[in-house]
Amino acid sequence: MAQSDFLYPDNPKRRQEVNRLHQQLLDCLSDSFDVTNKLTEVLNTHLGCRLASIEMKRDGTIKENCDIIIQAIMKIQKELQKVDEALKDKLEPTLYRKLQDIKEKETEKIAIVQKVISVILGEATSAASAVAVKLVGSNITTGIINKLVTVLAQIGASLLGSIGVAVLGLGIDMIVRAILGAVEKTQLQAAIKSYEEHLVEFKSASEKYNHAITEITNTVKHQMK
Repeated sequence: MAQSDFLYPDNPKRRQEVNRLHQQLLDCLSDSFDVTNKLTEVLNTHLGCRLASIEMKRDGTIKENCDIIIQAIMKIQKELQKVDEALKDKLEPTLYRKLQDIKEKETEKIAIVQKVISVILGEATSAASAVAVKLVGSNITTGIINKLVTVLAQIGASLLGSIGVAVLGLGIDMIVRAILGAVEKTQLQAAIKSYEEHLVEFKSASEKYNHAITEITNTVKHQMK
């Protein structure tokens, strides 16, 4: 038992809670890496991008890993902006506006993109058109991706940002020391509060991101049948 436990008898439970919340945060972080790599593969395969996959930095901090994902997403957004600009340039204004219209059927949007995708990419595939529609012609998907970037930036700038991702291999006391530097009641309470607040947003953003990209990959598979 740590010396401070005599003064703060609830500390052992708080240590376990910090450990549990840290694992949940890392699970969300790992999922975001995986989903970003899935999106990268889709763009490379169907839109001719040359984006590199990313890996979690096991010896890095939470902030460093959040930044890796943010930078990868920013590169993805840059590629999507190029496609969007090309569509705007090649399509008639009325047709381009239809791509942004949430009331327009997705099949119609794919048909619109199909008219010019070969000029943009050098070849025409329904899968490429579907990807373009899902990622360029959807404000919902754009909003989901932007929300994830915002949440990751907030986590990186928070109390949690400087915490190493690899501390889970240690004992619970060592984990807390690695996270907080010292074990005191107020620090544990602050850590738990920070984890809980950020996890609510991170889980929601991560799940929506995962769902949106999974929907895109499923659409691509359907178009390729």
